Amino acid sequence: MATLEDIGVSALINIIGAFAFLLAFALLRIQPINDRVYFPKWYIDGKRTSPRNRGGVVGKFVNLNIVTYFTFLNWMPQALKMSESEIVKHAGLDSAVFLRIYTLGLKIFGPIAIVALLVLIPVNLSDGTLSFLRRDLVVSDIDKLSISNVRPESSKFFVHISVEYLFTFWACYMLYKEYDRVASMRLNFLASQGRRAEQFTVLVRNVPNVSGRSISDSIETFFQKNHPDHYLCHQAVYDANKFARLVKKRNRLQNWLDYNQLKFERHPDKRPTKKRGCLGLCGGRVDSIDFYKDQIKDLDKKLTLERQKILKDPKSITPAAFVSFNSRWGAAVCAQTTQSKNPTLWLTDWAPEPRDVYWKNLAIPFFSLTVRKLVISLSVFALVFFYMIPIAFVQSLANLEGLEKVAPFLRPLIEWGFVKSFLQGFLPGLTLKLFLHFLPAILMIMSKIEGHVALSVLERRTAAKYYYFMLVNVFLGSIVAGTAFQQLHAFLHESATQIPRNIGVSIPMKATFFITYIMVDGWAGVAGEILRLKPLVIFHLKNIFIVKTDRDLDRAMDPGGVELRETLPSLQLYFLLGIVYMVVTPILLPFILIFFAFAYFVYRHQVSSTLCSLTCFLILNYMIN
Repeated sequence: MATLEDIGVSALINIIGAFAFLLAFALLRIQPINDRVYFPKWYIDGKRTSPRNRGGVVGKFVNLNIVTYFTFLNWMPQALKMSESEIVKHAGLDSAVFLRIYTLGLKIFGPIAIVALLVLIPVNLSDGTLSFLRRDLVVSDIDKLSISNVRPESSKFFVHISVEYLFTFWACYMLYKEYDRVASMRLNFLASQGRRAEQFTVLVRNVPNVSGRSISDSIETFFQKNHPDHYLCHQAVYDANKFARLVKKRNRLQNWLDYNQLKFERHPDKRPTKKRGCLGLCGGRVDSIDFYKDQIKDLDKKLTLERQKILKDPKSITPAAFVSFNSRWGAAVCAQTTQSKNPTLWLTDWAPEPRDVYWKNLAIPFFSLTVRKLVISLSVFALVFFYMIPIAFVQSLANLEGLEKVAPFLRPLIEWGFVKSFLQGFLPGLTLKLFLHFLPAILMIMSKIEGHVALSVLERRTAAKYYYFMLVNVFLGSIVAGTAFQQLHAFLHESATQIPRNIGVSIPMKATFFITYIMVDGWAGVAGEILRLKPLVIFHLKNIFIVKTDRDLDRAMDPGGVELRETLPSLQLYFLLGIVYMVVTPILLPFILIFFAFAYFVYRHQVSSTLCSLTCFLILNYMIN
């Protein structure tokens, strides 16, 4: 179990790590070679076309202006200058709502932390129950700050109960005010927007195949009969995978043509050439510009033929279509009502925004969707319990005293000063973070297999799965497994009637593990987010091996967005930890407050200057659902 010394070592390591990330970011962002990584929005909006540099060739890569090295922290006040209305215009409504989640955490837990630290901790310290239980349980000095230090049936529990009611009322009141504010922002945003195609469009799936009639004719006949006053038109979905592959090939050829033309413009005295053979490694040499022009011309003919073939072939039409109406009312009625006596046919739902459509899942039959959802539900259930193994391993690292009593031969290694503090104060949180690193990607693959048709829905379903996983494994699993390891000696040598008492006393003391996890994930992890190490490495690798034209350069500097499928469940976990431990172990609250404040500061900067706007209404829908 982590002691005050262990928590201090962990705090020192994470603070140094966070400061190192911030310092590295402050220095890297002013280098001209990294300009497109840290200011992509400025290039997208046209506010900047090239890095500001001095000093000729060297100045293109390294900032030679000494003055900027003394003002490299000026990004900090700049991150707070933009107002909320400006953020909505600049980065979208979801970005503003995303930032409000962090301010909500500060509004809820700020006053709660003050009251808890001034009222509850003195009450907990006034009793000395844990001093008498040291013989039976593994106890540290930090546990004396928790409710476990109050003796059973003490009248002081009335203080905890009263404060719990007060805190709960305050949290509910702040949630009510926040939801009211966000709903108002959403309505104002929708009212300020012009008409959009998806507001009048419904996605129809599982269209039945009628003999002697095409899918397109069936759709038109069905909606003219059932929605005669509002039906406008429809667009069938075609299976055009081969056509899409030809388009990608043409884009690659066009890119090579642009590159060679640019090369010729720079050196007009020498036309570029290439070998005709495989990968340009063999065969006779030809003029590169003429070669790619001929390739594109031939490919355009193939595209025209393939397009005509798709339009004429009835088998190319999938049992799905986008149906448009002449009013929002007609679209809403169609999207929210059953269209057939057979509930497996003519499935309707609001059409996603065109950029939000996940085309691969549009034509999945109803029966296949049902089977997929069942299989994925069982797989997620199995994955949750499979991850209990690494969770138990992490808890074994966090509770070395329990292992010492069962395995005394490990004591010389464990008792070695800094090693013990590192093992208990820093390693458990870091190990858990590493175990969770690849999980969102696995859950996203599962969500795609489920058959969802919108990228925002895929993100939301992945976030929901990840939150259930965090709830069962990280929260409940860590408590159960941690308590078992922590009090292993007591469980093995005491009667079964004492196990509930030992569990009840030990659960508040598990806050020390969550403190170490918050510092690793919420302090150093958030500081690592601002460094954007992954986009930085990928941009420079693409710039070296792939970038040939300005189009390639724009693609290489794609700013992306916040990983919502991972960030939102983590936020919910922090809210859960704060609500659960605000009375039983209030010493946890300052660490959560530091996370909310620091994360708000970091993401405020990311939203204002680096990341793209988030998926439309994903956060609000995720919060409501």
